[in-house]
Amino acid sequence: MSSRNFGSRVGLCCIVFAAAAVSCFAVRHHIQEDGPALYTYTVVNSYPHDPDAFTQGLLYYSNDTFYESAGLYGESTLRHVDLVTGNVLKRVGNEPRDFAEGLALSQDRLVQLTWRSPKGILYDRESFEVIESFRTQLKDGWGLTNEHEDSHELIATDSGSKLFYLDAETFETKRTVQVTDNGVPVPWLNELEWIDGEIWANIWQTECIARINPETGEVNGWILMHGLRQSLMERRIPQRKSMDVLNGIAWDPHRRRLFLTGKLWPRLYEVQVRRITWPPDINLAEARRLCIKQRSIASAKKLSPHRLDSVAAALDLFT
Repeated sequence: MSSRNFGSRVGLCCIVFAAAAVSCFAVRHHIQEDGPALYTYTVVNSYPHDPDAFTQGLLYYSNDTFYESAGLYGESTLRHVDLVTGNVLKRVGNEPRDFAEGLALSQDRLVQLTWRSPKGILYDRESFEVIESFRTQLKDGWGLTNEHEDSHELIATDSGSKLFYLDAETFETKRTVQVTDNGVPVPWLNELEWIDGEIWANIWQTECIARINPETGEVNGWILMHGLRQSLMERRIPQRKSMDVLNGIAWDPHRRRLFLTGKLWPRLYEVQVRRITWPPDINLAEARRLCIKQRSIASAKKLSPHRLDSVAAALDLFT
């Protein structure tokens, strides 16, 4: 074979290979855009958090302070909390029969739901005095949020896969939106936060946060928080009760800070979220198995402990 022919064939092969590589990239990129985007996280700061607070509702207020709704029968409270120290600046206890749940700030009033009950409680924001108790059309109060303090609607969940849009004055249900991922309902929507035109929701008994289109209910993305709880547990910080699940999302829109914690967690985290574009050890199908569970069986339990460890390790590559 002449050197000229050999060179021509090598050149042709290079062109074919390059075209194939571009085609493969385009196909893979298209597949990734076909469903929800996947995200991971980086811890920016860590702050003390009351390890006895069974966090059910969390919202950032101002001047590095939060309002927090902590649950459990006989231990439920509404709190005003300092971010940096974790000190409770003010608190008021719920009635022993009330298990505090989701929390939202609405027209300078704090609105709190209760578990397994249609009962809600309206507080004066400054004094924490109870303005009134009210009834919703929910059978079970879970998450609660709104677009902003002056919104005419509150958005609630009831352990299922629907968002309930409530009138901010009468608390009547105005409409519902089914939350789905590729047509599959996403149940166990827990603590909620409105962030940049999306509703972010903890999914109970998972380490996932769903980014939801508030109008269509379609999941825009999954934030995979795997490894955060485990790393905190490994620090063996002394506490009376064992740590429970990830729950609690708060957003500071002015400084664009995202805060996360969990039930009975001794720390609260500021994190940054970024998209995973080339995950080495997890794909959308597997993320769905981790994040979408049936009402009776957690999909995450279908993966072996070894597989869960490998997923967390893969995500660590991006943190």
